Amino acid sequence: MTVRIFPGHVEGGKIVPEGEVSLEEGATVTVIADSLEESFSLSSEQEAELLDAIERVDRGEVMSAADLLNRLKT
Repeated sequence: MTVRIFPGHVEGGKIVPEGEVSLEEGATVTVIADSLEESFSLSSEQEAELLDAIERVDRGEVMSAADLLNRLKT
């Protein structure tokens, strides 16, 4: 399994991916919805780490969910 992150929006009660995203019919997805009610703040170091991670994803430097779970277990 490969994890992909992409933006989307709700239209007519359904989640619609933005951009050129192609998902197989019946694909399992995990949705994390932005909330206007909750916010968080990051230190400058945490923000730099987050921006670096986003850039790596944009470059296609990703790992499978199985590899991530194995890495987190150690």
